[in-house]
Order: sequence, then C-alpha cells, then structure tokens
Amino acid sequence: MSTSQHSIIGRQPIVNSQQEIIGYEFFFRNNSNGSHAPFEEDIQTCAKILSTTIDEMQDNWLLGQQLAFINVDHVMLGSVFLELMPAEKTVLEVVHTVDVTPEIIARCRELKEAKFRIALDNPQHHPQLEALIPYADYIKLDMRNVDIAQATQWLKKYQPTGCKLIAEKVEQTAQFDSLLEAGYQHFQGYFYAKPENLNSKVINPSFDGVLHLLNLVSQEADNKTIENGFKRDTTLSYKLLRYINSVGFGLSCEVQSIGHALTILGRNQLYRWLTLLMVTAGNNSSSPALMKTSITRGRLTELLGEPFFEKRDRDNLFVVGVFSLLDVMLKVPMDKVLEKLQLPETIVDALTKREGIFGPFLKLTEACEDANSEEILQLAAMLQLDPDKVNQCHMDALAWTEALGI
Repeated sequence: MSTSQHSIIGRQPIVNSQQEIIGYEFFFRNNSNGSHAPFEEDIQTCAKILSTTIDEMQDNWLLGQQLAFINVDHVMLGSVFLELMPAEKTVLEVVHTVDVTPEIIARCRELKEAKFRIALDNPQHHPQLEALIPYADYIKLDMRNVDIAQATQWLKKYQPTGCKLIAEKVEQTAQFDSLLEAGYQHFQGYFYAKPENLNSKVINPSFDGVLHLLNLVSQEADNKTIENGFKRDTTLSYKLLRYINSVGFGLSCEVQSIGHALTILGRNQLYRWLTLLMVTAGNNSSSPALMKTSITRGRLTELLGEPFFEKRDRDNLFVVGVFSLLDVMLKVPMDKVLEKLQLPETIVDALTKREGIFGPFLKLTEACEDANSEEILQLAAMLQLDPDKVNQCHMDALAWTEALGI
C-alpha cells in the first residue's frame, strides 16, 4: 500500500461542564495528493477504516458510557457499513456539505430508529441542515471568532429543540468559562490543554510528596526508604495500591502492601506508576480530560517507541508523554517543573525542545492528538513506522487509559 493511500485516525475529546469526557470525535483524513479532505468521500477507504476502527472499539476499547462521534457525508449516510457500528455508542455527525433531500431525511429517521444518535454540523451557517433537527440529538456550533452575544443567541435559538448543544473549537479557558456561564453544557476543543498564564507558582504541596518519592526511585534509594516515604502519606499509598490493582495493570493477585508492591513492581514499573500518581495526586485542580490526555500521551509515546528501545528507555518514553503536560496541569513553566525533578537529560531534551532520542516520538504523539495527517506521515516516515501501525498504537493507548478507570 503506498503512502498516499494511508488514512489517518485522530481524535478529540468532547467534555461536559465538569470537563469529564463524554465521547471522542474521530477524524479520518485521507492524505492523497497532499489534500486534507475527509476520506469519507471514498467509500472503499471508508469501509476499510470503519471496519478496523470497529474492531478496535469492540475488542480492545472499553468505551463505557462514552460515545464515538463520526463525520458522515451523503455517501457515508447511504452506506451499509454504518450498520456495522455499535449503534448505541455511535453519533453520526452530518457534515454541512450534505444536501438534505427527502431521501436523506428518511435515512436519518431510519438510523435514529436503529438507535444511532445524530449530530448536526453548524446548522446556524448551513440552514438546510435544520430540516434534520427533529432527528438530531446534538447540534455542534463552531465558536471560533464568536463573541458571547452571538453564542447566547444560538443557545436561545437551538435550546428549545431539545438537542444537546456542543460548543466546538473552544481553544481558550476564558471562552470555556463564559460559554459555561451562558448555559452551554458540552464542549470540544483543546481549551483545557493550553498553557495559560504560566507564572512561577509554588507547586502544590501534595505534589511534593510524589516528587520526593520519584527522586528517591531515580536516585536508587533502597526499598525500605521508599516504603517509608509512602507510609508518611496514607493518600499516596492508597492511590498507588488502587492503580496497581486496577484492571489496566493486569496483575493476577491483589497487592495489599507497599512492600509487596515494591517487590512485585521493580523500579521501572514503580517509576511509571509514581508518574501516573503525580498526574492525579492530591488536590490537583486539573480537569479529568487533561489527566486522561496526559496519560494517553504517555502510553502512546511508549507504544510508538517500543520497537526501538530497551525496557528502561520505554519507561522513559512513558514519562516523557505524561510529563509533557505537567506545565499546563501545575500552571508552572516547564523549566520550573523540571528544576524540582532529577530527570535524565534525554527526558529533559524531549520535554523542553522536542529533541534528543525521545523528541520525535513525543512530536508524533502530539500530531496524532491534533489529527495532523501531514505531520503524522512525515514523522512516521522519518521513524520508519507504518502509518497503520501508528493508528493501531493510538487506539491501543486509548484502550489502555480507559481500562485504568481514571
């Protein structure tokens, strides 16, 4: 299969007012002729990608209550392949290029009866879509360059339809706050992962305990010293044991003491789990979506680098991915975060400059997150990774994070 035929899977979280993830929009992009057109126009590619995505969702990805939002044009709407999707977990987002004919209306009614949910793509700019409102569950509204007065007007217009409104392309926390105040309940965009006002605040004391333990492990302190470090903080002990015993870890027996955990885990795994713990420790004010994104980053960076590195370096790849959002979570510049951690130079280079042996893998992870197909293909080629393998790693990373039950 030539590179030009590869389609790229990306995803973006959709969150509720508490910033908990309620679903993901999956982006499928076909890179033929360097274009970024949605691949759905090509029904064969559509069938291939849909079927592989379904396999991943059903076999590996514990979706739970979360939904998969998928863009559909007139070709996709008419496709028998849609019936392969798990209807109750799938939201079909009707794109604005669809000409709403009586046949399209009838098809949407049929899909709705089959338990699919339907979302409409910006009917405020594409009034032909309004004929589908009786069958829609969600209406998506693009908030780029939109002031709060306009956003409130749309709210008044569409709220009475009974559809849930999703404010999409929300990139700044301030915009999220004002939309929330106006009455919006669902949001899409990377507003929660944007570093804002990064001044040098004191790191929350609850992080200091974890930092202390991380540094003990990286300086190869003995097990007794590390165990005592945990015993000083019941919350940290509880959280670590909860993680170790989670389904994502796959141990055959329950670990009940820190000493037992240290024996079973070994240093590299302990280091990884402390890294996870750091993301979710104490009074962390970060949103659940941001925590999930950082953990998925860690796992994806690790999986992408798996063929290239020994075990110790694979653990470092995980740390690179997770820590790449620490500045955003702690609201402290990255260099200040790193001052508190004695990390290997290879990790520091990746986190500060996206360079060194781990840098390209983190860049590829970030490109996957943004569904940047051009950069994904470029980096995959540079690392000699098959784009299909990159997709597979991405789905596996999502599955792994879901299985942790965070």
